[in-house]
Amino acid sequence: MVAGICRMELHLLEEPDSLKKKRAVVKSLKDRVRNRFGASIAEVDDLEKWQRATLGIAFVTGEKKNAESVLSKIAGYVESDGSVEIIGCITEYCTL
Repeated sequence: MVAGICRMELHLLEEPDSLKKKRAVVKSLKDRVRNRFGASIAEVDDLEKWQRATLGIAFVTGEKKNAESVLSKIAGYVESDGSVEIIGCITEYCTL
């Protein structure tokens, strides 16, 4: 069993003028990633910053190759979304 874990730092491109608007953008993105890829995802840092968000993403599978593929597809999907820009991404794999 392999767990792929990614910490993704984002800059919101539309520059929300309140935390409420930021949270709506981030929640929408999290829901779409969860539904499309079946990954666990949560906002884990930069909670009080209007233009930044940090997401924690985890995906568990039987093979490291599959975890790498899914996390790579998630990064591509997030980048192509148009509402955010990825400014940092750290990925680790844990074999159990």
